Amino acid sequence: MNRSKVRRRAEKEQRREEIVDAAEVVFMRQGYGAAKMEDVARQARISRALVYLYFRNKEDLYFAICVRALQQLRRRFITVAEGAETGYDRVLAIGREYVRFARECPGHFVALSHLEAHQPGDVAADSVEREALEAGKAVHGVTIAALQLGQRDGSIRKDIGDPLLVALSLWGFTHGTIQLATTKANFLADVGVKQSTFTEAALQLGLRGLAPPPTPSRSRR
Repeated sequence: MNRSKVRRRAEKEQRREEIVDAAEVVFMRQGYGAAKMEDVARQARISRALVYLYFRNKEDLYFAICVRALQQLRRRFITVAEGAETGYDRVLAIGREYVRFARECPGHFVALSHLEAHQPGDVAADSVEREALEAGKAVHGVTIAALQLGQRDGSIRKDIGDPLLVALSLWGFTHGTIQLATTKANFLADVGVKQSTFTEAALQLGLRGLAPPPTPSRSRR
């Protein structure tokens, strides 16, 4: 590939990222329902026609934001998992990092919440929606690897079943816990419970079923 083609490709990718940057600002400021493609174009300082050249509709733009969020989340999961010794500790670290991600990147967490509520139909192989689905699989792959490590090192019981189903269940549990901690913040404060205390207790409870049963001690004669 000659230099001019490489440069054009780089410029095209940069323009695409700038449009996604603008969409993040608009969606977070106005909300997905109220935002329009012309608002994104105005924020990016380009024509609406150029936005449509890169993205078919507003939904595709939202999927692009989700891809960015999921890629960031996967990097964060890998980092914290590598810092933990056992598989169980890695799964716990991943759960805690998701809580931290939601607190530090609330806009991206909201985007992922909308993605979870989206019911996919026939997803084209070259679509942004497919890219988001594949990014989600990659995120779950980090948890699956931690579960499998735990089964090998003995920190996670071997009868948990399909690691993919367990990873999806843990994702749903943790995602719901984060949402509950946010929507019920006033209630938690009223009963004297910190959000961080609630989420940590929920994580500990949710992962308790992964730990192998204690070895019964032999009675002395």
